[in-house]
Amino acid sequence: MALLEAKNITFQYPDEDQKALHNISLKVAKGEFIVLCGPSGSGKSTLLRLVKREIAPHGKMTGEILYNGQLLADISNEKLATAIGMVFQDPENQIVMDNVMEELVFGLENIGMPTAEMRKKVAEMIHFFGLEDLLERKTHELSGGQKQLLNLAAVLLMEPDILLLDEPTAQLDPVAAKEFIGMLHRMNEEFGITVIIAEHRLEELFSLADRVIVLERGGKRYDGTPRGIIYDIGRNSANKMYSYLPSSALLYLEGTSAVNEAEIPLTIKEGKRWIEKLRVAEEAGASDSNSDIHSFSKPLIQLKGIDFQYNKHHKRILNDLSLNVYEGEWLSIVGANGTGKSTLVRIIAGLQKPQRGSLFLKGKKIKGPFPFEIGYLPQNPKLFFLQDTIYKELEQIADRFMLQDPEGKIQQMLDAFDLIELKDRHPYDLSGGEVQKAALAGVMLSKPSILVIDEPTKGLDPEAKIKLGNLLKSLQNNGLTVIMVTHDIEFAAQYATRCAMMFQGNITSIASPQEFFRGNAFYTTVVNRITRDSHVPEVLTVEEARKVWHVLDRS
Repeated sequence: MALLEAKNITFQYPDEDQKALHNISLKVAKGEFIVLCGPSGSGKSTLLRLVKREIAPHGKMTGEILYNGQLLADISNEKLATAIGMVFQDPENQIVMDNVMEELVFGLENIGMPTAEMRKKVAEMIHFFGLEDLLERKTHELSGGQKQLLNLAAVLLMEPDILLLDEPTAQLDPVAAKEFIGMLHRMNEEFGITVIIAEHRLEELFSLADRVIVLERGGKRYDGTPRGIIYDIGRNSANKMYSYLPSSALLYLEGTSAVNEAEIPLTIKEGKRWIEKLRVAEEAGASDSNSDIHSFSKPLIQLKGIDFQYNKHHKRILNDLSLNVYEGEWLSIVGANGTGKSTLVRIIAGLQKPQRGSLFLKGKKIKGPFPFEIGYLPQNPKLFFLQDTIYKELEQIADRFMLQDPEGKIQQMLDAFDLIELKDRHPYDLSGGEVQKAALAGVMLSKPSILVIDEPTKGLDPEAKIKLGNLLKSLQNNGLTVIMVTHDIEFAAQYATRCAMMFQGNITSIASPQEFFRGNAFYTTVVNRITRDSHVPEVLTVEEARKVWHVLDRS
């Protein structure tokens, strides 16, 4: 008997014409590790929330969901609260207590666990997760990675049979994301916890998964083993889901004419082993993936000796930071959670004022209000919205900036960001990727000459990332200056013209993507790790391999 089973699940949100889920059926065996993927708005989050009955969305559902052969509707709230746990995309939305220890015991206290047993379980979990140094900390002081580990530990203390995760690594830096996924794998392997994770960052998950389920437009498109899914999708590069495949698999598909399912690499190690079989020549005169880097002269924005701290009792977030941003460039800022990246771009956007240091725009010191030519998109795009529909929000922005032909410009943004079908939806009813696109459309409506964006690919599926990257690249080529904070190394490597690393409140290195990412252990791409120290030309992305390599033959 399946541990979890969904039978012909169809779900429709109130006042919506389209069904969010359509006739979904699946069985989950005890101990399986399942990756749920698909485009933004395909129904992944809706499906997970229907399984977690306490947070099920309001709407009309038909079909049945069973846990251990029993309908969810017939199981007590207390039983379900412990049997099925969930970790959300935004760690802030799950934490309810001020103190780390209080957060850990919150769930146990609510089910009435005796104090002695509670202390035993908490001590064991703290040692397993290595949280000893955080116990007395305030939860708001933790980094994004620490908050997400705390959420995971708090859920696992309830000893669930099934762990649901909705894009849990979306706000984590590459190192924290790797650690988090590694912890999930340990829980699955060592304790047999069933894991169902919805994600867009699939580079490491395919190698851990027993099954991959792909949703599209609310229906189940694929359901099979990771290599089986890659084989089915990879036979046709025009398949809409082709860009969803991990980089190691895409590199293989680009480098071979006869796909062998058993040979498809899912890890760096397997990719390196396969690449030794290739005979590749570098294309004569081929350029690298960022050959369009401009030669910059005068800085557009200058930051000199910037210090910032939220209050005098805490350490500095930014410490004597200096940075030049040049007109027409795309600067990507990377680094661990908590190093000051978001604070830096908020200062550039004029939302925070440094205690010390100066900012210059086109050589003139900024003293008063910041100019309208700077557009800013925060890390949490929901903060952007004041109106109850996307269209009304865009109308208000057009009115505030007194745009000529507002309806035409709004339609242009809706088309560019694939938002026409969503224009009458409330922003809070959208998926993470959809609300991100809607907020960016609002920022771009006023046509700023400088765009400051914090984690723009968070929640976006691979296809939406490509569209966003190409759109911003075309705007950049027409003069837009982009300053981006990101944890998405693959995206930065493909589109940025310069990359900077932040560490302890300062910029420690800055260079072109080619120079910046080569040689890094964690802050580099999967493709670079595979091709590094091999007989083939070293590249950063699959797109660069397509340009630079000429596959002669496979031995």
